[in-house]
Amino acid sequence: MQIRDLPYSDPGDPDVRSGPRFLLWLGRRQLAGQLKSLSWGLLHQCALAGLPLAVGLAVQAVIDRSGEDLAGAGALLVVLGALIAVGDTMLHRTAVTNWITAASRVQQLLARRTAELGSALTRRVAAGEVVAVSTGDVEKIGWFVEALSRFLAAATALVLICVGLVLYLPSLGVLVAVATPVLALAVLPLLPRATRRADLQREKAGRATELASDTVAGLRVLRGIGGEELFLGRYRRASQEVRQAAVRSARMWALISAIQVFLPGVLLISLVWYGAALARDGRIDVGQLVTVYSAATLMLFPLRNVEEIAMAYSFSRPSAQRAVRVLSLRRSTAAPAAPAEVPGGDLYDPVTGLMAPRGLFTAVVCGDPDEAGRLAERLGGHAGHGEESGPLPSVLLGGVPLDELPLSTARTAVLVQDKDPVLLSGTLRDLLDVPSSGDVTANEALDAAQCGDVLDALARASADPDGDPMNTRITERGRSLSGGQRQRLALARSLVTDPEALVLDEPTSAVDSHTEARVAAGIERLRRGRTTVAFASSPLLLDLADRVVLLHGGTVVAAGTHRELLRKEPLYVAVVTRETEHDGTDPVPPDGVGAVEGLRSRRAAEEIEERA
Repeated sequence: MQIRDLPYSDPGDPDVRSGPRFLLWLGRRQLAGQLKSLSWGLLHQCALAGLPLAVGLAVQAVIDRSGEDLAGAGALLVVLGALIAVGDTMLHRTAVTNWITAASRVQQLLARRTAELGSALTRRVAAGEVVAVSTGDVEKIGWFVEALSRFLAAATALVLICVGLVLYLPSLGVLVAVATPVLALAVLPLLPRATRRADLQREKAGRATELASDTVAGLRVLRGIGGEELFLGRYRRASQEVRQAAVRSARMWALISAIQVFLPGVLLISLVWYGAALARDGRIDVGQLVTVYSAATLMLFPLRNVEEIAMAYSFSRPSAQRAVRVLSLRRSTAAPAAPAEVPGGDLYDPVTGLMAPRGLFTAVVCGDPDEAGRLAERLGGHAGHGEESGPLPSVLLGGVPLDELPLSTARTAVLVQDKDPVLLSGTLRDLLDVPSSGDVTANEALDAAQCGDVLDALARASADPDGDPMNTRITERGRSLSGGQRQRLALARSLVTDPEALVLDEPTSAVDSHTEARVAAGIERLRRGRTTVAFASSPLLLDLADRVVLLHGGTVVAAGTHRELLRKEPLYVAVVTRETEHDGTDPVPPDGVGAVEGLRSRRAAEEIEERA
């Protein structure tokens, strides 16, 4: 695989039983690239290993005053230099290719898992951890794959040099052969402690990054309540903890590096002292001493690869473990890959007993936002697991379990818009260019979501000569728009898709009462005859629903129209009017109008306070 051939048509099915097993799987998938890098590395290392022999022959030729031997040694040096240049160049080229292709493979695997799980991913794994895995951890995993082939070449070269020295000059070669494993393995006892310190540093850095992300995302709210200094102080403390952990980690790695310099130095001093004594006694030639000394000196370079692979593995192992934690997440059951027909019918959740009849607008009222989010996730085909009961049964659409459908078919059948939808950067036209049935146009969706003021604002900011808002770029996550504008654009995007069943989690929570009434009417009008489920507690939306379901304690406890539930369900009144208690002594207006008007007045007062 070459860089120009990326991305992979199929990144493969990884072994996610553990971090080391994942690294082993990744290494096997990169076997061809590893063998290429190993071959060039052996050429480079063996050419380096030949330099001491050529230098020794040249020194001995000078001592013997042999011009012919000196010319031969010079020619050998030229050949070795050319081989070193070619080997080093191609080794770097193939090693970097291994790094990039391995990192790309991991990123494709993460992207595939993210697309499969959708919004359920961040409910199972912290968003900060997902970001850390897809950025820094991917680079560390690629580093290990890249360093592996160079380490194997260096280890092979060390064995060849030791064997060659023993055969060439046993009196000194045995000393080098015995000392080399000691030099290579001397730092191993320190690696566990260094790894723990590095893991602690990365953990603290991840927490600091997550805190910074949360602070930036909520900066507008923090300014409104005067909490900037509080969060700045928290981040300052977290940053100092990261610095202290980094210093402790650096000290350990500095000690490892110092040992890698000190012990080879001791070997060279011992070698020179013993070799000089042998040369003085006439037992070896000066050229032989120079050859062995040069070989021992050059061995420091492959020994550095031993230190590098130890560092690469210690850093990549926890990174691989975090990647495995994400890649091991699955939908509740394995779905077939073959296309299937989109089912139709009632949407039913056997866990809560929620029934959304086909073609009707069903509103779900739930006092617990977390419980509502879990139900929305299940309706999207992610059944999840119970705390004690294990895997939960799948939601049924027309009697067909969503988990048994191919992912593409399940997404076409049921679309879930969560309460915090994300707008990707690009033009408005790009935002609305999503897979759809084709029955709903972008203009119809924008009109139903009451995006007129958003279009006006985009038209004024458009760089298009005609002022077409569809060609106006939307900044990352729609930060240039207000919360209500972002929510309505996301709603328009969901309406364009026109799925068999559309699930909306608080689709009007960020707009004022007047806009909310128009948006609710637009949803009801555009989705008429299509299955729609909306999680809401606003009377303005509930009053337009064909059917309202009250969810409490994870179970459906009541169902009917909005006005029917206002008359007979005190718990429903408490949730809709945001009362913490309802003892049933206060009369409820028979037609529910009082509750609706009371809530409208309350929300209007809240809006005035926010503007103030």
